Amino acid sequence: MMNRRKVLATLAAAGVLAAAPSFAAEPLKIGFVYVGPVGDAGWTYAHDQARLALEKELGAKVKTSYVENVPEGADAERVIRKLVAEGNKLIFTTSFGYMNATEKVARTTPGVTFLHATGFKNAKNFGTYESRLYEGAYLNGILAGKMTKSNTLGFIASFPVPEVIRNINAYTLGAQSVNPKIKTKVIWVNSWYDPAKERQAAETLVAQGADVMAQNTDSPATLQVAQEKGVYAFGWDSDMSKFAPKAHLTAATNDWSGYYIDTAKAVLAGTWKTGEYRGGLKEGMVKMSKVNAVVPADAVKAFEEKKAALQAGTFAPFTGPIKDQSGAIKYAAGVKAPDKDLLGMNFYVQGVEGSIPK
Repeated sequence: MMNRRKVLATLAAAGVLAAAPSFAAEPLKIGFVYVGPVGDAGWTYAHDQARLALEKELGAKVKTSYVENVPEGADAERVIRKLVAEGNKLIFTTSFGYMNATEKVARTTPGVTFLHATGFKNAKNFGTYESRLYEGAYLNGILAGKMTKSNTLGFIASFPVPEVIRNINAYTLGAQSVNPKIKTKVIWVNSWYDPAKERQAAETLVAQGADVMAQNTDSPATLQVAQEKGVYAFGWDSDMSKFAPKAHLTAATNDWSGYYIDTAKAVLAGTWKTGEYRGGLKEGMVKMSKVNAVVPADAVKAFEEKKAALQAGTFAPFTGPIKDQSGAIKYAAGVKAPDKDLLGMNFYVQGVEGSIPK
């Protein structure tokens, strides 16, 4: 009698038996919550470029979606819960003000992994991540200190949270490292993305004598004002040179793609564990765009030397001696500020004018 296996093989070859159906694994659904529009040219744009890189890298293994322009408050919780209801098993909430809402949803949905940008709270299924973008702010400061003629720098700030205060201070310290006469004027606009307010703030700073400006906001409005007024500024979060090629000195940019790809792979493999992740120039999460040809050679040299030290991990911007506005020593010579201090930074360094809003 013919072997049963041979019979089945003969029938299959003859087309009598259909091949057994194959079922591909369901893709990992990944949701992103954005504070601004994907076309902001800054923070949200950088996150969305990384989302697209994630899709390209992992293909059919993932399916991503996003919600843009989500206010930081009660509405964020509604959006996060909706992403959970839609079957997303990995959710990135990409702004500081989403922290409490993300934590609240994470507590009630243990089967979903949540990652929150720039916060400090964690749980078993809830981690945090951020870039050390203050390293880029310090490098911006070096160019600002070299390029200014008035010794007055400007900074357009969003909200008085530690990450923004860190960037103001790092910018000032970088400038003072090459020009001790530097002072920094700050205008708070109480928004991450409001081109009209950013433009008004930039115009005010120029009127007050600032001839090099930086920002912790998301539109290119500051750069556009700088070009109109014949002064300089920097891109932030992404390269903004196309909006103001004459004024754009360089940009401190965020590249989130590696982190998003690695995190998705870990969730897919079942190896993800909660914790805190911070990446800077050394890890490739922070990158500097091309330096404008208008910058003189000595300034480029100082910039490149410090960038190399940051990439090598041999230098940290918040290394003493560092004084606060009153002249009190915050960190003695050679003392490096610990991460816990950076996460809660609530003082201006000497040289920054005004006070931090309450």
